[in-house]
Amino acid sequence: MPRKPTVTEIRLDNIAACLTSALTLLNELNDAFSPPFIQLISSTTLALMTAVQNVKRNKNECVQVMENIPQVLCAIVNLHIESETVGSLPPSKLEHIGKFMETLHKIYTFIEAQQDRNKIKYMFHNSEKNTLLKHCRTGMDKAMEVFKVNTGTIAFRNIDEMRNTAEIMHNELLELISRISDVSTIIDKSSMHLNAINLKNSSSSFSMLPSKPKIFYGRELELEDIMRILKHDLPRIAILGGGGMGKTSLARAVLHHPDTSTKFEHRFFVAAESATNSLELAALIGLHVGLNPGKDLSKPVVQYFSRKPPCLLILDNLETAWEPIESRGGTEEFLSQLTEVEHLALIVCVP
Repeated sequence: MPRKPTVTEIRLDNIAACLTSALTLLNELNDAFSPPFIQLISSTTLALMTAVQNVKRNKNECVQVMENIPQVLCAIVNLHIESETVGSLPPSKLEHIGKFMETLHKIYTFIEAQQDRNKIKYMFHNSEKNTLLKHCRTGMDKAMEVFKVNTGTIAFRNIDEMRNTAEIMHNELLELISRISDVSTIIDKSSMHLNAINLKNSSSSFSMLPSKPKIFYGRELELEDIMRILKHDLPRIAILGGGGMGKTSLARAVLHHPDTSTKFEHRFFVAAESATNSLELAALIGLHVGLNPGKDLSKPVVQYFSRKPPCLLILDNLETAWEPIESRGGTEEFLSQLTEVEHLALIVCVP
């Protein structure tokens, strides 16, 4: 007699079914307007749907971090439907969607690690798993807050309500599309919003650059030294110093220096404090350059930079993955692989 599924397994199946409906909406939105982040959110959602079917361990935790994803996805689609410029959002809302994209990648990394005992042992020490889970929950809580899911803007209690919501939004999208004779105009306007917050190719990547520091003093000589090195070479630089010593501000000053933007067509600034090991670090970089989620993106990340023209990659707050003895070896090995890419300039910020 077949084993009856547990309540948790049923909940995971329901989540997957709800994600299917949400994915249909995302694809329709992307096909119509190609807004920033939606294509990457769609591919990550599809990967999550596959990964959740193979979860072997910590299923309750998986349910907890995933159960509100469909509502957030619907809220994001609804934002585009109700926006003043149809299919386009202002920079402040795009930034929130980008942060949610980062949370989705973290959730995928966590879910992927639950598929069998060997992967758990290989990918995570218990403390690392708990840290990642905490980041996933915090990111989802923030998404629920900023997209007003808890206030009932988008709310459903079961699969039937989700399907009804998806059907309503599907009809609204079709109605909008039918009223628009020149969709390309909207896409152009969306691109204008995109440029306003320094996003590059964000339909397939998450390359959000932080702003130039408004106040910068005390490390001008170091800035001159770094720019002198960058002008003549593609170096590997470590910016050192304790908390409050201005490492991030210095890195951001380098990022926005006129000579930097002239020399490097592609610049990436990755805030790495949430990455607790080399696999999470590779996944985070993969998100910024537009790679689809996977079990281990170390090689794909290196291959990506190997195929690109000269790039600048800044890894800020790398200490989370580098300082612990148990993760230091893997992190240093991954950084060593990056340094083998001759035309990649690498700057890391560590205490």
